[in-house]
Amino acid sequence: EAPRHGSPGCGYPPAGSLEKERTQMANKLTYLDLDCAGKTVLMRVDYNCPLTPECRVANNKRIVETLTTIRHILAQAGSKLILMSHLGRPGGQVKPNLSLRPVADELRSLLGDVTVKFAENCIAANDDVAALQAGEILLLENLRFHPEEEANNMDFARQLASYGQVYINDAFGTAHRAHASTEGVTHFIQPAAAGELMGRELRFLAGAVENPQRPFVAIMGGAKIGDKILILRNLLTKVDKLLIGGGMSYTFFKAQGKEIGKSIVQNDKIDLARELLAEFGEKIVLPVDVQVTSNLDFAGRSVADLAPVSVDAIPADKEACDIGPQTVELFRGLIAGAKTVVWNGPVGVFEIAQTAAGTNAVAMACQECTLAGGITVIGGGGPAPAWEKKGR
Repeated sequence: EAPRHGSPGCGYPPAGSLEKERTQMANKLTYLDLDCAGKTVLMRVDYNCPLTPECRVANNKRIVETLTTIRHILAQAGSKLILMSHLGRPGGQVKPNLSLRPVADELRSLLGDVTVKFAENCIAANDDVAALQAGEILLLENLRFHPEEEANNMDFARQLASYGQVYINDAFGTAHRAHASTEGVTHFIQPAAAGELMGRELRFLAGAVENPQRPFVAIMGGAKIGDKILILRNLLTKVDKLLIGGGMSYTFFKAQGKEIGKSIVQNDKIDLARELLAEFGEKIVLPVDVQVTSNLDFAGRSVADLAPVSVDAIPADKEACDIGPQTVELFRGLIAGAKTVVWNGPVGVFEIAQTAAGTNAVAMACQECTLAGGITVIGGGGPAPAWEKKGR
């Protein structure tokens, strides 16, 4: 999810301030620098939208935020646009409930008179691409239905790149991953540029991170350390404190020799967690308590009994699924004292209401920090929806 930034006074520009964006991104190639007239543009977007049980888009924010770039491209005579994205974690398999077809329907309704077509197979879309007319959009089926996407397979990337003449990346939320659609394609298609959303976020994030007002606090959550190792190392050289929650924290607990029960863990990253603790221990703040359950049914979006326990007393037959109340207060206090906050990743299983309390509490703390004059940069599948729900 693209980050949401603090209050109107925090320096977050209105969408569409194109000349200002061009000046501030002068050292980076953006879509504003490209001549797309008469060309087919291949654009990576982040349409990883939540869906209802009926497979309709439940929140279209990620789609809406790409419309400025889309309209700019289509306004150029003879241009065609091919969009590609992932949705969920299908694990390299075709899963109909994670199809991007509902997203195509939503995009069609948002754009009104623009023709939006859909390709059933992202890697076998040659005929769909050939049939595309000027002024039309083609959305490819879920990239992650193919394991080659996340493996950054060069043959897969080459096929994707063959669809277009110009490449634009407007998927800030996935740009940190070297996947075929984000990194691989750039070996086979040039020029490659940032979309408006990408450029705006990079500019704002660079200002917040490279020259932050202090104290500078970062919050990292989500399930996996591996996905965010470069971000973690970079942030730890800059922040005053790094708060870690969510599934990522259990790997750190394991590195400390703690019992984590049935909690999610990356066993191949335990040594890495131990190294980070040894090198940056004074900056890293881990939860002091967690919510545990005897049964978490993610597919059914439900949990059994929930109880807060110390991180030193996680039962062997329980699973941690959210930060506890003492940790909420600990994190709240550190956020309240910050002048700059960067948050990525939920601190609990935010998709389930009962285990979203920690993530929602952090969102509220970030709002309070912003209202007190701080700068907040918030992104990720959990933080941004929590901000929308609790932080407005």
